[in-house]
Amino acid sequence: MKRRIVIDTNVFVSALRSRRDASHRLFMLLGGKQFEISVSVPLILEYEAAAKRLTREFGLTHSDVEDILDYICSIADRCQIHYLWRPVLKNPKDDLVLELAVEASAKFIVTYNLRDFVGAEKFGIQVLTPKEFLKVIGEIS
Repeated sequence: MKRRIVIDTNVFVSALRSRRDASHRLFMLLGGKQFEISVSVPLILEYEAAAKRLTREFGLTHSDVEDILDYICSIADRCQIHYLWRPVLKNPKDDLVLELAVEASAKFIVTYNLRDFVGAEKFGIQVLTPKEFLKVIGEIS
């Protein structure tokens, strides 16, 4: 069975920014056998807004960002959030990631902001950096 994960926006932005870091490697593995990503409409809209604000920095166009998001949506487990029990975390944007992880029965949230997700463990969700998650799935040692 594939591991189900939710990827925070900061990891998506980092993957677009640099081809050398663990976040980019994680996104290159999307659609493979090691894990499955879950998304929701609010998360995809957050990915889109963050990426489009920085397209010049990344050397991408808005069309490039839309193509990337279309691919993510085509291979992802798409979830609808039917309940809101906010606030649990300090930042409401982080709550939308946690809500998605709970709804999707994800075992992992992948983020660079580990401290922002203190409390996720109450739901049986482990919070890891991209590098830590790549170690879990055996992609790096």
